[in-house]
Amino acid sequence: MRGLFLFAWSVLAALLAAPLPAAGQAGFDRPGGDYTSAVERTADPALCAARCDREPRCRAWSFVYPGAAGQNAVCWLKNQVPARVENACCVSGIKGAGVQEPRKGRDGAIEFGIDRFGGDYGNFDTQPDPNGAACKAACEAENRCRAWTYVRPGYLGPDSAARCYLKDRLRPPRRKPCCVSGVVR
Repeated sequence: MRGLFLFAWSVLAALLAAPLPAAGQAGFDRPGGDYTSAVERTADPALCAARCDREPRCRAWSFVYPGAAGQNAVCWLKNQVPARVENACCVSGIKGAGVQEPRKGRDGAIEFGIDRFGGDYGNFDTQPDPNGAACKAACEAENRCRAWTYVRPGYLGPDSAARCYLKDRLRPPRRKPCCVSGVVR
């Protein structure tokens, strides 16, 4: 009985010590190892991860946002697992891990992959920024602004710039990979 107990503990310890696959992370690329690519018409990195999951040859993937390296979003499938490098152009991961957007800030003010559609009273082009910091700062500087949405470059059409929308009404959040949003008041 004691031998069975020790065996069970050793199996459990081995399972807990095994590394879990890293989820696909926004802001990282995995250059190299490409064996195919495809335009991702919906521009959703989760569909790129799912495409890799369905392909027997695929071991890792990189999703390039529209406008980062051309007008379309592109899904790159890889037959090896290259090291990841920080790059705002992309979301990348390994097979079976899905997509993980960055977590909200400590104050909960940043919503990655969220569009707060409607309630716009102003908008402007802005510099590309994976966190939408300039958009958030513009909203915080105006008493009228209650929420904001930053749209990544390329999502509003070919060659479109990053755009900030300031909102005077709160609307329910909608999951959209194009956007980073937040509520300030």
